[in-house]
Amino acid sequence: MIVSASYRTDIPAYHGDWFRRRLAAGFAMVANPYGGGPSRVALDGASVDGFVFWTRNPRPFAAALAEVRAQATPFVVQLTVTGYPRALEPSVLATGEAVEAGHAVAAAYGTAALVWRYDPIVLSDLMPPAWHRRRFAELAAGLAGATDEVVVSFVEPYAKTRRHMAAAARAHGFDWQADPPAATRRALATDLAAIAAAQGIRLTLCTQPGLAGPDLPAARCVDADRLARVAGRPVAAPAKGNRPGCLCHRSRDIGAYDTCAQGCVYCYAVGNRPRARAAVAHQDPAAERLG
Repeated sequence: MIVSASYRTDIPAYHGDWFRRRLAAGFAMVANPYGGGPSRVALDGASVDGFVFWTRNPRPFAAALAEVRAQATPFVVQLTVTGYPRALEPSVLATGEAVEAGHAVAAAYGTAALVWRYDPIVLSDLMPPAWHRRRFAELAAGLAGATDEVVVSFVEPYAKTRRHMAAAARAHGFDWQADPPAATRRALATDLAAIAAAQGIRLTLCTQPGLAGPDLPAARCVDADRLARVAGRPVAAPAKGNRPGCLCHRSRDIGAYDTCAQGCVYCYAVGNRPRARAAVAHQDPAAERLG
């Protein structure tokens, strides 16, 4: 079993103590986001084939990564670094520090253990395609040598995303595109792929079936093959995506929605920011589950 920790929240940035305690206990309880009772997810070394950690700040998680490595379980860190204006990302780690943190992970555990995420791509008059090309080029140069893959996607205009983006646009005086034309997205993604390739980084698309093709391959964010590279041994898991176009291998996620305090305006995992900040402030690290 592969464990995802977590696309519902940033466990490395905010819940490292909780994770370490659950790792020591050998299990975590996980609330069902769609209703029903919680489920138990085993975290012991005999049950877990690998971990995928999703974060914007791996620094507070250094001790946890060392403990996972000590139990001989491979892991991959999916590190999001976008460098967007604070109007969209009010509390994320500063861009230069995030790049340094990525290099620290790669230096400790190898480049196969780090995947850079430049997603979601948001197009606005603050960040038109030319802005993204410049920013992406800066980040690709900064992360060269630390990773061999960058995953990109365009923002999904979920209802909560539209609501939060509209409020931010009013507050900060910008306009944004909820659904940019396919030609615009393809042209930008193609240019970003070339920029990445020049730095030895392969660009892949996360769940963008309308754009993916031979020149823009689809990503597999939960990737048993990458975990196998990290482990130096086979890691087997069936493909089981989360939505149409998703190629991820099957995993169990141990996070909870509304438990990340970074406040990214476009985030699908936070519907109520005050509730999320309160959840972080009051989370009991000894609890069996988040939230």
